[in-house]
Amino acid sequence: MAEALAKIPDVEIDPDGTFKYILLRVKVKDGDAQKDVVRGTKSAEYHNHIFEKVNPALEALGMECKCLGGGKIEHNKEDRKIRVFGESTAFGKADHSVSVEKLKTVFSDYEVTWSDDKK
Repeated sequence: MAEALAKIPDVEIDPDGTFKYILLRVKVKDGDAQKDVVRGTKSAEYHNHIFEKVNPALEALGMECKCLGGGKIEHNKEDRKIRVFGESTAFGKADHSVSVEKLKTVFSDYEVTWSDDKK
């Protein structure tokens, strides 16, 4: 099952724009292996919409999910910048520093920053 966990992408976000995101802890059911992943999309009106979409897909792979918090991502593809900020009313504020480290692994040629700003 650890192989299945390794195949789950660390980051899945929209290619451009400002949108809600959540930080999830994905764990192998009945196991110890786990990792944190970032998911974000413009199609989500609320943070829980992201969780409601992602959770069943990961459960089908034999994983358990827990939302660690949320916020917003401003993804500027043209300028190669990503800004993480804000919080989720439903899940609270994610640890943006953890989210930024995940984003940097995928967007290594971007400037990736975070703040506690609301907007």
